[in-house]
Amino acid sequence: MESPPSAGAASPTVGKKKETRGRKPKPKPKDEQHTKTIKEGKKTPHQQHHQQHHHHQPSVDDKYTQWKSLVPVLYDWLANHNLVWPSLSCRWGPQLEQATYKNRQRLYLSEQTDGSVPNTLVIANCEVVKPRVAAAEHISQFNEEARSPFVKKYKTIIHPGEVNRIRELPQNSKIVATHTDSPDVLIWDVESQPNRHAVLGATNSRPDLVLTGHQDNAEFALAMCPTEPYVLSGGKDKTVVLWSIEDHITSSATDSKSGGSIVKSNSKSGEGNDKSADGPSVGPRGIYCGHDETVEDVTFCPSSAQEFCSVGDDSCLILWDARVGSSPAVKVEKAHNADLHCVDWNPHDVNLILTGSADHSVRMFDRRNLTSNGVGTPIHKFECHKAAVLCVQWSPDKASVFGSSAEDGLLNIWDYEKVGKKIERSGKSVSSPPGLFFQHAGHRDKVVDFHWNAQDPWTIVSVSDDCESTGGGGTLQIWRMSDLIYRPEEEVLAELEKFKSHVVACASKTEK
Repeated sequence: MESPPSAGAASPTVGKKKETRGRKPKPKPKDEQHTKTIKEGKKTPHQQHHQQHHHHQPSVDDKYTQWKSLVPVLYDWLANHNLVWPSLSCRWGPQLEQATYKNRQRLYLSEQTDGSVPNTLVIANCEVVKPRVAAAEHISQFNEEARSPFVKKYKTIIHPGEVNRIRELPQNSKIVATHTDSPDVLIWDVESQPNRHAVLGATNSRPDLVLTGHQDNAEFALAMCPTEPYVLSGGKDKTVVLWSIEDHITSSATDSKSGGSIVKSNSKSGEGNDKSADGPSVGPRGIYCGHDETVEDVTFCPSSAQEFCSVGDDSCLILWDARVGSSPAVKVEKAHNADLHCVDWNPHDVNLILTGSADHSVRMFDRRNLTSNGVGTPIHKFECHKAAVLCVQWSPDKASVFGSSAEDGLLNIWDYEKVGKKIERSGKSVSSPPGLFFQHAGHRDKVVDFHWNAQDPWTIVSVSDDCESTGGGGTLQIWRMSDLIYRPEEEVLAELEKFKSHVVACASKTEK
């Protein structure tokens, strides 16, 4: 069932990129020698060559080595999990149990393959170690080539096409939506779906529900509503489409066989026909037109199922209000000077919206004052990434904190309250970008997705697509920075002072 623990099952050559954005290089078929070498734990010629030429330039690997040496200081916990195939999305599912030293939680991932085996939606179980439990030397001693003992595959769903994005329903996180290269949104009840064996020629799993309404492929823009079982999507047809899963409620809530699922298929799941349309489908509540190019991301207002926003390749940020019709409520032209890839709405302060762009920056907008003469007027620009920003997300734990990940392999953690405050360290002022207070440099290729854990404060899961740097596969990391980094300074200093007096007391005892 489990794939072999290899560094990258694809060969070093990189496939053709997608047209709209450099997000999805296709993994190439494994060549047998390469796979055999990896299985036997030897270095491939590609890796040897890479190592021989390593000293010529300060490469990604040098930066990574430096980062790895700092892991015991920077992190309270870190788990590194090697993926044979890249995953373009990672999401936390429901928490399963709490124990003394760790909590168990579902994790949703995918396997984007080269076609030699089917594409899959993977449901894993993850052990999340609690704060101040992991020993520093333990978290730094991981092997890049290995699977983490903290992440175990629990169930595989054979997905009709690549999984570009996964989103869970906040009211019932065992219900997930997925985007693939098609106009449909697929809804899965992951607990009732049968576990499948991903072998070539296996029929696709059957979605519990198919949401129809897009006229062209909808690949990335996908969101679930925090207050109602609503789904929002954007696509190449330049539209934003809204559905209610409840528009397809059958007797499932009372039907004991279905386990009270929100969605219930008319036929048995997984007996599979390759056409996903054979599952039950539901049409949209609304179709919203206002973008001039592909819609790249969408998100709901945290406090209202009727308000949402979208961003696209037309450089626009659009706010919508379903109560007033299908035209934009506010259209922000030139929110950035390039394609917008991602957007997130602050769950603690509904006036604040973040956008991330191909112009390498993250911008923060206040919805009460979005534009000046139709052009976007962000209240702050966060600039530190060296490549396109692919994902932004507000922290569930502190209203002013958010993360951003990019094609430069970095996941930055920002606090807008720190903007404008000079950091003094031993008399010298430090010139780091305004608001940046932590940089996760554990990935060596583009960080395509990450997700804050709402159940375990300050814990993040992140995935990188490593096809270009290591020749295949991906890296999943689950990590939590040391609380000394984000707690109030006076509190931290007081704790360190106590620690210092304890050390001094111990030292004086040993001297006697």
